[in-house]
Amino acid sequence: MSDSAKQTDAAGRLGTEPIGKLLLRFSIPAITGMLVSALYNVVDRIFVGRGVNEVALGGLSLALPLMTISMAFAMLFGIGSANMISMRLGQGRRDEAENALNHCFCLLILMGIVFTAAGLVFLEPILSLLGAQEGSESLTYTREYLRIILYGALFGMVGFGFSHCTRAQGFPNITMISMILGAGLNMILDPIFIFVFKWGVEGAAWATIISQLASTIWILAFSFGKKAVIKLRLKSFKPSLGIIGQILAFGSAQFILQFMMSGVQLIYNMSMGWYGAAALGVANGGDIALSGMNIVGSITMLILMPVFGINQGAQPILGYNYGAKKYRRVLKAYLGAIAAATIICTLGFAVGQLFPGFLIRIFAPNGSEALLSFAPWAMRVMMIMLPLNGFQIVSTNMYVVTGRPKISIFLSMLRQCIVLIPCMLIFGKIWGLRGVVASAPVADGFSILLTGTLIFFELKKLRSMSKAETV
Repeated sequence: MSDSAKQTDAAGRLGTEPIGKLLLRFSIPAITGMLVSALYNVVDRIFVGRGVNEVALGGLSLALPLMTISMAFAMLFGIGSANMISMRLGQGRRDEAENALNHCFCLLILMGIVFTAAGLVFLEPILSLLGAQEGSESLTYTREYLRIILYGALFGMVGFGFSHCTRAQGFPNITMISMILGAGLNMILDPIFIFVFKWGVEGAAWATIISQLASTIWILAFSFGKKAVIKLRLKSFKPSLGIIGQILAFGSAQFILQFMMSGVQLIYNMSMGWYGAAALGVANGGDIALSGMNIVGSITMLILMPVFGINQGAQPILGYNYGAKKYRRVLKAYLGAIAAATIICTLGFAVGQLFPGFLIRIFAPNGSEALLSFAPWAMRVMMIMLPLNGFQIVSTNMYVVTGRPKISIFLSMLRQCIVLIPCMLIFGKIWGLRGVVASAPVADGFSILLTGTLIFFELKKLRSMSKAETV
């Protein structure tokens, strides 16, 4: 079989192979890749907590809003291009799919350069906006970490953003290998830089950007190679405002979700400083509360990453079949993704409720009494609605696949902005630190209820179209 025939077959299988088999083939590599990718941050936190101190964990927490914004732009261009690529391949419009890939690369490069330059030039003003209280010891660690990590923002954006396009072509294993390569290298370099070289949080930052560079080299080497369904051909790049607009439309839901997440992280950081000392009864209560929420966030991220992997694995299947008007397959893939995501979230919920103290001590084996009292309680509260979070994540993406990103944007904003932020501010005023923590499950419950109502009508429409579909 020629290379061209193999490439066509790789994409065409999305519309012919059994849905269950496709979900496994695409989701398992995506889950593996997302879990491994999450280890970038989680491993940093574990080694920093063990090799520096628990307050340094709070410093990494302060850096999260800025890092989340960089990933938001990577998802904007990466997921937007991937959705466009999978739909155009399903419609047989290969040239447009290739041009979307070229646009993705150029947009990621441009944004990476702008983000790095702006971050380094305005580092001190940015630090003053990250939510730390005056005199916070955590801020010193944040400065040391960001001063290094910003140099690698370009690598992180290109590698992470472009991986979505590779998966959309029918090659999830390439993305998985890229993530395993980067995270594996990070796990090797972290202990060397932190424990052997004694570089502290700067060592964690250097380990991260070197690892991201390795991932980016791998994913770009594939995209320029012969095996890709559509190749990166910069010579044939034709800039188009129309294509950029489509990419932005397709990727805007995940971008807004990530961007709002950075805002939530910022308010969390500020709230920890405002209410931490009074609630925990220690002078550095704000820093301790920051560290506790950092640990809880890391554990929650590890649980949700497989769900995001399922969501990403299902995306090319949903997009291709919706573009090819195979609505029965769209419905089956969606329901299968929901079932798998719910199982994972329920298992994560059980572990978090039963063993919170054990999980906290992985990050801070010598943690203070205040940390070991606050963090397990916060974990139990914040995970109350976790079993239903998988449904929310997969359903939100469903509207992107069906070409209605505005609904997806609204659902993304609902939890991260419209409901959660007011709850944090109001509950914090009334109940202090505990009110801020309790705002998360309240926002989850409200957004899940509304998403369920909307998706009921969407499924009704899909079932109607599938009945009219010719076999």
